Amino acid sequence: MLLDRRGFEAIKAYRADEGLKMAYKHQPDIVLLDIMMPEMDGWEVCRRLREMSEVPILFLTAKGDTRDVVEGLNIGADDYIVKPYDNDELIARIQAHLRRAPRSDMSEELVFDGGAFRINFMNREVHVRNQLKHLTPKEFNLLGVLVRNAGRVVTRRELVTQAWGDEYGDAVDSLKLYVHYLRQKIEIDPADPKYILTSRGVGYRFVDR
Repeated sequence: MLLDRRGFEAIKAYRADEGLKMAYKHQPDIVLLDIMMPEMDGWEVCRRLREMSEVPILFLTAKGDTRDVVEGLNIGADDYIVKPYDNDELIARIQAHLRRAPRSDMSEELVFDGGAFRINFMNREVHVRNQLKHLTPKEFNLLGVLVRNAGRVVTRRELVTQAWGDEYGDAVDSLKLYVHYLRQKIEIDPADPKYILTSRGVGYRFVDR
């Protein structure tokens, strides 16, 4: 394998769920990711990795359409390399990202624990006052973006594109509905929310109580 020959220690996974588990276990310095995988595509893997960590993510794929490149970068990838590629260029890009990236401990970034509110990004579980809350994937992704930006107002467009993808950039009505669903599940009084606050005309802010 090219990476082994160039002095890197490469850990390989051929399925998305296996790759996510290995990323948590081994805490890699960089992730090379294809889009076309069985069961879960690379877009969703990228979103989940980005929920866990700021590890550099490079898409390495045959999908070279401009829309695919934009989508990959918008959901959190740091680079997008189209096959076929030049081996020397790939190695140079990997080394450049490694130079710029601080070493992150994924285990420290995996769980947000505010006492009454706890979210585990690896298991995709949310506990509020020690009660497990069952969220849909879209709800969890929204909440994950808000928690990662706790205390800061996240604009509506930023929220939907980071959580669901660039194609949802204008889905403001859907966003309101899903925020309503989230509040029904995690707030003591959804009519008087304490965790997910609205910044009128701008977006939403997560506050840990």
